Amino acid sequence: MKIHIYEKAWMVGSLGVLVAFAAAILGSAVAQGLHPPSHVETIDPTTAGSDPRFSATGVHQTTDGAEVIVLAQVWAFIPAEIRVPAGKKITFRLTSPDLVHGFQVVGTNVNVMVVPGYVSQVTSTFERPGEYLIACNEYCGVGHHMMAGKLIVEAP
Repeated sequence: MKIHIYEKAWMVGSLGVLVAFAAAILGSAVAQGLHPPSHVETIDPTTAGSDPRFSATGVHQTTDGAEVIVLAQVWAFIPAEIRVPAGKKITFRLTSPDLVHGFQVVGTNVNVMVVPGYVSQVTSTFERPGEYLIACNEYCGVGHHMMAGKLIVEAP
């Protein structure tokens, strides 16, 4: 059986693209250390609620903005309502004691996966005052559709 030179070229080219994609995925996984994309801080999920880092959930003022401590658990965010100032740097620190959850502030660039055993962290600045929906965007069970919160960005 004779294979035309153009067919060989397309097969070699296709195989080269597949190898390049696999190398890119493997390279990024090794570069991230096969950890979730965050600053890789761990926590014992069985004691997350009593851990000193998460025992005082809510908004804590910092010198350049605020830090928001959030516990995502079946099927609620604690706290459910978060009030932050507009135009300031807001750092969200999140963990989960039970399941994988998502934390998405709809209409903004805040979108992070909350994995039990890890502390997820994301920082953003909200320029526009208003109310934003916080949604869990990772299916977490039968009450997933009720897992929502509210971010209120207040004018300075």
